Amino acid sequence: MPKKPEEWLEAVSPPQKMKGIFKLFLGYAPGVGKTYSMLSEAIRRHSRREDVVIGVIESHGRHPIEELADRLEKIPRRQIEYKGAIFEEMDVDAILARRPQVVLVDELAHTNIPGSKHRKRYEDVQEILAAKIDVLSTMNIQHIESIAPLIRNITGITVRETVPDWVPLTATETVMVDLTPEALQNRMRRGDVYTSEKVEQALKNFFRRGNLIALRELALRQVAEQVDRSLESYLEAKDIHKTWGVRDRIAVCVNSSLTAQYLIGRAARMARRLDGELYVINVDTGGDRSAEDQKSLAANLQFAENLGATIARLKGRSVADTVAQFVRENHITQVIFGRSAVRGWRKYLYLTPAHRFLRESHEVDVHIVTQETED
Repeated sequence: MPKKPEEWLEAVSPPQKMKGIFKLFLGYAPGVGKTYSMLSEAIRRHSRREDVVIGVIESHGRHPIEELADRLEKIPRRQIEYKGAIFEEMDVDAILARRPQVVLVDELAHTNIPGSKHRKRYEDVQEILAAKIDVLSTMNIQHIESIAPLIRNITGITVRETVPDWVPLTATETVMVDLTPEALQNRMRRGDVYTSEKVEQALKNFFRRGNLIALRELALRQVAEQVDRSLESYLEAKDIHKTWGVRDRIAVCVNSSLTAQYLIGRAARMARRLDGELYVINVDTGGDRSAEDQKSLAANLQFAENLGATIARLKGRSVADTVAQFVRENHITQVIFGRSAVRGWRKYLYLTPAHRFLRESHEVDVHIVTQETED
């Protein structure tokens, strides 16, 4: 039966989006240019006739930011009285009533004044996204909840405003706004970030070169992890089982053997050289283990954790098949097996599972490391 005209129209129409697109501009310190980058993109979109408005921009008195912001429509902020003073917060209801295509929301980790619709600004953003409005937002790496304690150890400064780790992970796109520590310090000295009376104190404290290097590395790693998750999602969605090897992932199979720590150490050095991820795998095939074996295995796995490895304790009837499945599912690029230095017929006890693994696994490099026999 031929389709009706409206059925053809529905078939070729683009699907309705379920929620807004969330784009996050991530930096490692104030002054790297997050807000400027966000405004620059918003102005480009506005020039393409997209309906773009400012929900909230924190210029901190920076004239280049204010000049860019003046080129876009601003949603008036909501005034809230708190403890005898008047504060201004982003007006979520006014944004929803205006229904733009895109809204700019600066400083995602901001805590709203009591009496606001939501306690945190990221909760405002979630409501706006749910209304199918796109959001451009900004945040520094130190405001991620799990990273804040590390920031305190590095800089000695306690971060008061944080967002849960899942919040930046919900971003459809994350842009790393980068600047070398030296360039950022030069911006500080020119007065582009803080007023002149604050510059010297800032450079001696939070903006010390060592602090900035560490913060920058944390931000780069955060973006790299999100890119890696995006690739994982793509491979899964497209049902791609082949490992692309964009970043090395090294797995080493260990048991309770006293020589296992040699294998783990060798794998850890390889992972460091390649800047790859390290996985340590133990397969329980159901056989009874003595208390001594359990203790030795626990020590081996603890040693691996101390070297930064991800531990995978698996169960399966076949070591080879179980490891091969793990390698496929986690896109491992290199696998290390240990082999005792034995001669005669005993060497075939090892070669059989190794051959089975090679038959069952996908494209992966396999390293067979000979170990000294245990006494």
